[in-house]
Amino acid sequence: MRAFVITAPGEAGVQELAAPLAGPGEVVVDVRRAGVCGTDLEFYTGEMQYLHDGHASYPIRIGHEWVGTVAAVGDGVENMWIGRRVTGDTMLGCGVCRRCLQGRQHVCAFRTEIGIRGGRPGALADQVAVPARSLLALPDDVDDALGALVEPGGNALRAVRGAALRPGDTALVLGPGTIGLLVALFARAAGATVHLVGVDERSLAFARGLGFDGVWTAEELPDLPWDAVIDASNAAALPARALDLVEPGGRVVCIGLAGSPSRIDTRTLALKDVTAVGVLSASGGLDGAIEAYASGTVDPRPLVAATIGLGDLAGVLAGRRPTGAGAGPKTHIDVQKEQRP
Repeated sequence: MRAFVITAPGEAGVQELAAPLAGPGEVVVDVRRAGVCGTDLEFYTGEMQYLHDGHASYPIRIGHEWVGTVAAVGDGVENMWIGRRVTGDTMLGCGVCRRCLQGRQHVCAFRTEIGIRGGRPGALADQVAVPARSLLALPDDVDDALGALVEPGGNALRAVRGAALRPGDTALVLGPGTIGLLVALFARAAGATVHLVGVDERSLAFARGLGFDGVWTAEELPDLPWDAVIDASNAAALPARALDLVEPGGRVVCIGLAGSPSRIDTRTLALKDVTAVGVLSASGGLDGAIEAYASGTVDPRPLVAATIGLGDLAGVLAGRRPTGAGAGPKTHIDVQKEQRP
């Protein structure tokens, strides 16, 4: 089969590899579509922290936002899965430690992560093997584009839940990238009045095109009572800014990760009686994202700017925008699409 492999910083391409086999408790999925994430870009540039702390190494097969059809099952897996359209959780805990038994497998110290951590191959390939326990079946109302957006959507939904928004609350999202826009869509669906702040005029204009009127630069940001501030950026200074902005008794949610340490003044946190929430992974939010997409409550498909073939991915990771791409922040890979010359 074909698989996209990063062999060193700035060096990547499609390779012919042995097709995976379904081990006990696993299935093999024919991948139909997969998304490209900021994490994938960090593996390409060599900046991904897991490369430096020993949780990942080259060569690495990326891809953790995916949708496909189950082609084969291993021992202990019901045949009913064969032919089902599915997506799955990225975070795969050991299943036996205290955290896993408490339903927190996404922070298991021994976890692997599909396409990210522990050598678990990713889904930017013709096929991928995953544990059956990680699968989620997709209804017909969730097409392939939506299916490949379930994983980032689950992250965003968990951030909105962490903000504990109520109808009529005012929420501020820092960073109008893919996750920030998904957060804004889920927050709006929860009944909140949503504002976004960013720096790039193209991304700000795109956010306005999604129907968000409160879209600002930092200099333009109005002085409003923010019931929750959700940091979906990669700027090290913004968690502290979020704490300054949020209303006393409100919530700050951190889902973005900076390349250097972010610092906040815990005196401000305590004296404002603010609840701070960190979000890692879509685990716990995947079912809710599927339900929201199936019902039409949230439709993130406009975020997909282009759908390209597997052979064009290296160029995208190197910074080349696909020909004819729209204004959205997300690129999808149609894994079965013919490679271009």
